[in-house]
Amino acid sequence: MNSQSPLDPDQHSSPSRRGFKVVPMRLLLPNIVTLLALCAGITSIRMGVAGRYELAVSLIVLAAVFDALDGRIARFLKGTSRFGAELDSLADFVNFGVAPAMLVFVWSLDTLKNLGWIVALAFALCCALRLARFNVALDDEDAPGWKANFFSGVPAPAGAAIALLPLYLGFHDVIDGPTAAPFILIYMAFAASLMVSKVPTWSGKNLGKRISSNMVLPVLLVAVLFTVLLVSYPWFTMSALVTCYMATFPFSYRSFKRQEAAEAASED
Repeated sequence: MNSQSPLDPDQHSSPSRRGFKVVPMRLLLPNIVTLLALCAGITSIRMGVAGRYELAVSLIVLAAVFDALDGRIARFLKGTSRFGAELDSLADFVNFGVAPAMLVFVWSLDTLKNLGWIVALAFALCCALRLARFNVALDDEDAPGWKANFFSGVPAPAGAAIALLPLYLGFHDVIDGPTAAPFILIYMAFAASLMVSKVPTWSGKNLGKRISSNMVLPVLLVAVLFTVLLVSYPWFTMSALVTCYMATFPFSYRSFKRQEAAEAASED
């Protein structure tokens, strides 16, 4: 005689239902933010093709904001995963490699025909190579701790911001895209080379983890002021931000070499 009751839920449940795994929301939320960034980047390409350049650049800036948030949300919720890391790299390639290259090409480099397309294509490829090198570097467990404060080359979001500088200036009628195409061509090649170079640049990943109590109010005031300027004078603010960022390269290089020399001296 069968001792199991006809109403026993385990008797009639399928193997697939018994094997179903519940994914916690803390793992999904960072990936949702990454997908929102990807949507912004793809829509940026559409807006660029339609000639709505200011909206297109704004969407890339929005994608950069989402890109800065997804990793921090994942670490805060302890929801980091290999899937999320791979998805983030693919989104970064579209948002900061393909989208900026397409915008600059449609806005300016199209007048140079094939030569302009080659440079735009090279920018996207350099972004892919930079992301691949970054992912490989994550597996290097023997790297000293101080190297976490530096990137090797310019990160993809910063590379996109640098590449779009001519558009910021064009929105203020400082330059004209088709007229300045030969100079923009050289500038785009320079921006592409920054991403694949080994120039040490400061990393902002550890920025904001710990703030001294007497610095809380100044940091809040600077953040509010920057937000107001970005909303009121977006392209002037972005131009100044990119210029100041590139001005830090000599200082980050000197800081990197100093710490590298100190490590070599300690080993000797």
